[in-house]
Amino acid sequence: MLSLLPATYASPTQPLRLLRRNPKNSRVSDILLRRSSSSASVESDDHHHHHPEQEQPRRAFRGNHAGERLEERVAGGGAAARKSRLDAWISSRIPGVSRARVQSSIRSGLVSINGRTVDKVSQTVKEGDFVECTVSEVRPLSAEPEDIPLDIVYEDDHVLVLNKPAHMVVHPAPGNPNGTLVNGILNHCRLPAVGGCVRPGIVHRLDKGTSGLLVVAKDEDSHAHLSEQFKLHTIHRVYISLTIGVPSPSSGRINIPIARDSNNRIRMAAVSDSNASRLARQAASRYKVIEILAGGGSALVEWRLETGRTHQIRVHAKHLGIPLLGDEIYGGTKSMALSMLRPRTRPSCHGLLSSMVSKIDRPCLHALYLGFKHPNTGEDVKFSCPPPADFAEVLTQLRTFGSEKIIPSKSSRLSKISD
Repeated sequence: MLSLLPATYASPTQPLRLLRRNPKNSRVSDILLRRSSSSASVESDDHHHHHPEQEQPRRAFRGNHAGERLEERVAGGGAAARKSRLDAWISSRIPGVSRARVQSSIRSGLVSINGRTVDKVSQTVKEGDFVECTVSEVRPLSAEPEDIPLDIVYEDDHVLVLNKPAHMVVHPAPGNPNGTLVNGILNHCRLPAVGGCVRPGIVHRLDKGTSGLLVVAKDEDSHAHLSEQFKLHTIHRVYISLTIGVPSPSSGRINIPIARDSNNRIRMAAVSDSNASRLARQAASRYKVIEILAGGGSALVEWRLETGRTHQIRVHAKHLGIPLLGDEIYGGTKSMALSMLRPRTRPSCHGLLSSMVSKIDRPCLHALYLGFKHPNTGEDVKFSCPPPADFAEVLTQLRTFGSEKIIPSKSSRLSKISD
């Protein structure tokens, strides 16, 4: 069984011990985008065809878009005829306005469907629905102290090492203006102004759904030193994940550039063709299978990062054909998990299997180990933190369906993990 033991700090003189633990309309509809103010100037848009007697659609894009209105009927034919999320559909119709801004408009009661105000960003729209939206004002982001519990692994006058829980955002951003890790840290201690009023002291981040270790600088000099270590890729980071399927070979190095997905701006993508995107950035990861689970339906995989790109492990896992369990954005869907696990488990276990999969609500990824040179003393400091209960419970249940340990090398930092 996976022991849920406290996080540990290894001093430079002490060896590190890692612990486990509506009416339909078939034609393209009128698009009316206008300022709420009648004095706002507009420009004509000739990209849509209308009968001469109809009002030509007009747009007004200026400033920060606050007050602009969208009035449009969801068109028929093609992809538009299928059901879409309200926030995604509106975002695609108003150039220059982010999806987070649209979501803020919806939550503020500034959006209606067929004359009825809605406040659910995931509300679906279908062909024929008439959507009205007023773009909300931009609310300047700033991080204010909030009384949020922190799991502090180590702290001195220069650095703060924390165990970030899953589902918590690191710093305020559109769509997540408060309740972040930074808000909690500001209630605990002072942070340097470097990084701005939104990201004070932050030198690296973990995805919202990822749990585990993160270091924060408590003064400007420490921020500069740590930032340089990240830039030079001398920070040591080890993650563990639960994957759908088992990678082949069982260990290796991935060096595939990563760029923003051109079809989905909240997602990244591996770019195998160097000419595919000028914005692609080099990304390298090393992986190793620690344990094969459920007859090959899943695996406990260790990842060591050489670079730190957005969603790097998740993108590389997808590229290998082994998306992380629970990672809905990168292919680790519940249906995919069940399609891999059901054939490899006894029929009598399928009920338990379905229940386990249904409860997974985030990518099964944990930042297990963090090592860096202390910015003040110059000593090499190392920290480890066992995975949280939700990760441990899924791992334990997968083991009941079958487990095959892969003999680790002596240098493996996961060699101390045991049942």
